Amino acid sequence: MKKSNLKKLTALITATLAIVLVLAGCGKKQSADSELVTPKTLTVGLEGTYAPYAYRQNGKLQGFEVELGQQMAKKMGLKAKFIPTKWDSLIAGLGAKKFDVVLNNITVTPERKKQFIFSTPYIYSKSALILPKNSKITSVDQIKGKTFPEGTGTENSIQAKKFGANVIPSETFQNTVALISQGRAQGTINSREAFLSWAKDNPKNNLKTMNISTDKIAASEIAAMFNKNSPKLRTKANKALKELRADGTLARLSKKYFTADITQK
Repeated sequence: MKKSNLKKLTALITATLAIVLVLAGCGKKQSADSELVTPKTLTVGLEGTYAPYAYRQNGKLQGFEVELGQQMAKKMGLKAKFIPTKWDSLIAGLGAKKFDVVLNNITVTPERKKQFIFSTPYIYSKSALILPKNSKITSVDQIKGKTFPEGTGTENSIQAKKFGANVIPSETFQNTVALISQGRAQGTINSREAFLSWAKDNPKNNLKTMNISTDKIAASEIAAMFNKNSPKLRTKANKALKELRADGTLARLSKKYFTADITQK
């Protein structure tokens, strides 16, 4: 073999090896596991203060999203680690890669999608009318002029005003249902799961709930929130959620904590 040909062959082999190494490095960089904060661990950020999603009982974290995180991690071949954090720090922490994912009853919105990426929804939060059992109201179109306690600045408040209710401020769900039970308000718009959770602990209440058609108020999609730099991890989580839906785990957890399946559209 001529010396010039040998040099060309050597250069070609070197270039090929370089390309292989670069591609191998890229493949490793883009793997789901390489996107984890801690190897073999799904680090989950949550507040842990809102039952039945995530809360403490006897000092131990539990709730729908706690068990969901554990089951997701298991399907992904990982161990779940939970880091309770205040809401503002949750958002900043996800951006700073302190968590892999946030499970915190988060509604998917256009504004949030500009900063983060989301899993497929695991809850479809539908609005409901919460009324006295003897109420004659049968539709959200009939609440005009009625007194409705709502959280200040919330979507529920906006919707109640849209349909003509006389909205008064109420910063907690417990205060809201108390006002209705005492006859000081005629009803409220809130999420059906909030009522289902409350009614589970207050079975002898004098209230009822009536779902509002999604034609009137669209359902909110609740999903897991990921850093935009974790697309492979999000894909792996979506696969896990699909399996959990198919094997009935999502429905089972929903019925356990909300007494109804709120994971369907």
